[in-house]
Amino acid sequence: MTDLMILLFVFAASFMVGYFLISRVPTLLHTPLMSMTNAISAVTILGAVLIFSAELGVYQKVLGMAAIIMATFNVVGGFVITDRMLKLFKTKPPLP
Repeated sequence: MTDLMILLFVFAASFMVGYFLISRVPTLLHTPLMSMTNAISAVTILGAVLIFSAELGVYQKVLGMAAIIMATFNVVGGFVITDRMLKLFKTKPPLP
C-alpha cells in the first residue's frame, strides 16, 4: 500500500509541476515544447511496452495498456498539430 501512495504522490507532484511549467511558456515556444512532449510520450510508450514484457498482474497490464493508448494519442495528435502549424509557414505558389 505504501508503494501505491508513493506512486500517487509522484504522479500528483509531476502533474502540478508540469502544469505550472507549461502554462508559463510563451506562445512562440509552443511548437518546440510540443516536439519535446512528443518525445516524452514516445518514451512513455517504450516504458509501457516494457511493462508488457514482464510477468505482472492484470491490474498492471491494464495500466500499461492505458499508458500506451494515451501516449499514442498524444504522439499522433502532436504530429498532426505540428504538421498543420508548419504548413502555415509554407509560401503558396503565385497564381498564373
